Amino acid sequence: MAFPWQRRDNRVDGEPGRRRRNRRRDRPSAEETRQQSARLHEERRRQALAITVGSMLILAIIAIVAVGYYREFYAPPRDFAGNIRGVEFTMGDLVERIQVLQGINRYQGGFVDLSIVPFQYLQDMLNNEILRQAAPGLGLNVTQEDVDDTLKRQFYPPAQAGEEVDTAQLDRLYDNNLTEFLTQIRLSQSEYRRLIEEQLLRTQLTLLLSEDIPEMPEQVEVEWIRIDIDNSQVDPDEVRARLDSEDFVAVAFEVNNPAGFADRQGYVGWIPQGAFPDLDTVLFGNPEQEVDPLGVGSISNPQFTQEGIYIIHKISGPDDRELDSLMRAKLSIELVKKWQTERLTLGSTGGWVKINFNSERYAWVADQVRLTAPRVDQPQRRPNPGGVPLGG
Repeated sequence: MAFPWQRRDNRVDGEPGRRRRNRRRDRPSAEETRQQSARLHEERRRQALAITVGSMLILAIIAIVAVGYYREFYAPPRDFAGNIRGVEFTMGDLVERIQVLQGINRYQGGFVDLSIVPFQYLQDMLNNEILRQAAPGLGLNVTQEDVDDTLKRQFYPPAQAGEEVDTAQLDRLYDNNLTEFLTQIRLSQSEYRRLIEEQLLRTQLTLLLSEDIPEMPEQVEVEWIRIDIDNSQVDPDEVRARLDSEDFVAVAFEVNNPAGFADRQGYVGWIPQGAFPDLDTVLFGNPEQEVDPLGVGSISNPQFTQEGIYIIHKISGPDDRELDSLMRAKLSIELVKKWQTERLTLGSTGGWVKINFNSERYAWVADQVRLTAPRVDQPQRRPNPGGVPLGG
């Protein structure tokens, strides 16, 4: 007989053993542990790689934005556009100058031609600085009194005939006129005075160079047909062919653009050598190149110049004749251009003139000027047109 304390309960006695065996069965094997560890390591590696790639993409985007900002907004205004003996002009200076002149033109009802303006005004800025530095050696000088006189000619109100002059009131009106004008074009008085100083120096240079113009230069009498370079409606060769069978005056009346030197029928008058440098060879010949001038009564082929396309009929000459005021003024302008070109060439050769301008910078300047809000919507007041400097 078995006593109770000797009896075995298989269910109770066997439970711990089964639990131990189950735990051994549930415990992962070494291979499973190794595989799990490998999977965990691979997952962590992928996470690290994803974080690295994501960080690199973010940094790349930031770098692209930063480079774009630097190239489009920060660097261009600070890039130097020109340098005259250490006096430097940046691209930002050029944009500001064009915007000022844009404001002046709008104030007077004009506009700025961005197809030619950027490089033209850069040259004007350089030419003005060259002239400023050369002025003492040429005996040229503009005083503050000269600038004051110019401002008063522009903005001082004229006294009404028969009325008692109140000088104090006229002075206040002058100050108001000048302030209103400067406000419209968003320019300080000191900056505008600098523009006037440059204009007066150019005027003095023009008078100085015109002293060498003879009173009775050799001239030829011409009439011409002038066609704008950008006029696609008129074919110069077709116009020239018509002149073989049609009257010059009739054709000129139909297609000529006088541009201030010819009438509607194309008659210009007497022209001295140098007034239209690009036409000198056809009008006066070139002995050095053994080129004969256009014969009297002959009509030239189309002559392509920066000022237009010319078909010239030589009427008479050459003859020594008195110079009229229009051709004297044109000669003076060309003498100033020649002086400026010679100085720029001399400076570029000598290394004291440096220009840093290309098509990319040209486009940037033009874009900045186009984005400029109009300074004057409608002209409020127009100062004396002869007194407001429109050049560079």
